[in-house]
Amino acid sequence: MAQEATYHCPLCQDRGIVASGEVARLCGCRRERVLFQLRRQAGLPPAMHGATFERFDLRYYSRARRDHDSGLTYYELASRTLAAAREFVRGYLKDPHVDGLYLTGPVGSGKTFLACCVANALLNEGREVLFLTVPDWLDRIRATFDAQNQTTEQELTDAAREAPVLILDDLGVHNYTEWTINKLYSILNYRLNHLLPTIITTNISLEDLSEYLGERTTSRLFAACRACRLLVDVDIRIRQRQEKELRARQEAPG
Repeated sequence: MAQEATYHCPLCQDRGIVASGEVARLCGCRRERVLFQLRRQAGLPPAMHGATFERFDLRYYSRARRDHDSGLTYYELASRTLAAAREFVRGYLKDPHVDGLYLTGPVGSGKTFLACCVANALLNEGREVLFLTVPDWLDRIRATFDAQNQTTEQELTDAAREAPVLILDDLGVHNYTEWTINKLYSILNYRLNHLLPTIITTNISLEDLSEYLGERTTSRLFAACRACRLLVDVDIRIRQRQEKELRARQEAPG
């Protein structure tokens, strides 16, 4: 008697496709495998895998303190920046050639978290994203100069140039050499010319960026990205740590 076949997914019998009459659709099991692979390739920090727009907490932004330049409260700025991030996702799903985002603000103001909210929203829709922390990425490029390293500079550069959506995290006040500036210019210029959106998080305002990266790179960012700002009076990570310790004391027995 022939043994009955067993499948990991009885719904599609491991084919990845479910047919209903003349209509075929992607099975849920295959969608999960595709999303898992996309997440692996995206390079998001594990701590940011759960970042969602719903978890972007506006209570950390003051309703009393105001930005000197715009006159808006920190809360109003954050609300507008959150709306711009949501709008980017909606726009990209309709047209992959939308403008990028330039998210600026001090350390601990939620820039990276919000960029990862965008990334996760797109990944959940099966779209490709590449997340790079700028200092780490530059270190990886320098490491390719070692003959023992099997990854080439061209591979790292091409991945950043050609990613459908690129997130450059922590474009901060670093020691930008001519080599560094040329690398970033090459990537941003390529992406602008090929209408590929880029999201940047930084503590440098767009107006001050030319001091660090030069006019060529700054000009391209002005053309390619919508500038948004997040301001806080206290580092959100410090606030969250304080809240966590307070809860622990309240829940402790005795």
